[in-house]
Amino acid sequence: MNQHNSPAILRQAVRSGEFSGNTSGCTPGFVQCNLTILPADWANDFLRFCLANPRPCPLIASSNQPGDTGLPLLGDIDIRTDVPSYRIFRDGELAGEVADIRSHWRDDLVVFALGCSFSFEEALLADGLEVRNVSEGVNVPMYRTNIDCSPAGPFQGKMVVSMRPFRAADAIRAVQICTRFPSVHGAPIHLGDPGLIGIGNLDLPDYGDAVTIKESEMPVFWACGVTPQVALEKARPPFAITHSPGHMLVTDLRNSQLAVL
Repeated sequence: MNQHNSPAILRQAVRSGEFSGNTSGCTPGFVQCNLTILPADWANDFLRFCLANPRPCPLIASSNQPGDTGLPLLGDIDIRTDVPSYRIFRDGELAGEVADIRSHWRDDLVVFALGCSFSFEEALLADGLEVRNVSEGVNVPMYRTNIDCSPAGPFQGKMVVSMRPFRAADAIRAVQICTRFPSVHGAPIHLGDPGLIGIGNLDLPDYGDAVTIKESEMPVFWACGVTPQVALEKARPPFAITHSPGHMLVTDLRNSQLAVL
């Protein structure tokens, strides 16, 4: 899949089964979203969890009504087919990964689309910074931390972060750039020693792929939209669906529409 294809073309490739990979580096210029889908009677508490934790869970869009399969604000989308890989959770436990969720769809389900760090990668690249997961052609490394999220109803848990390595001067520049994008996680939450946020080994990410960290570089960590999956484990709703880490919903919304100037 050519990364310069439009969001609509990429979603069609996902829908047809032609594309099933991670979406890092795909469709530059357009917003990518994390996904959480829950029964309606769990939706209000999850919405409160997002509002209480805007760094890891920046809400971009949600269903107009339970059972809606489209997100008109984000494009001509069928949420049942347009994400490259989905995770199914039952009672808070991962029950499997699937290529589409048509056979799992229910009329009481509510969709939440959350901002994704893949969106700000474009701004980093445009400024001449290397984004290692893009240059190495792998999924971004993601780690569970010891940072508590603010609870809301049954939803609670530790924050997940994504990591990209930079030299010190470039890390400062990355902070400046990403501060302009609060809707896609904003500025990093931690720089340097991963042990301070409970990460034991950068070579063993909890999600995604390890990347090269050069001797002159430090790890830089951003709040990550996989955090709701940890919250699902704690809340244990009877049924939930998310994206598989790194496999995002690519939308027609432009990154520039989210920037704070």
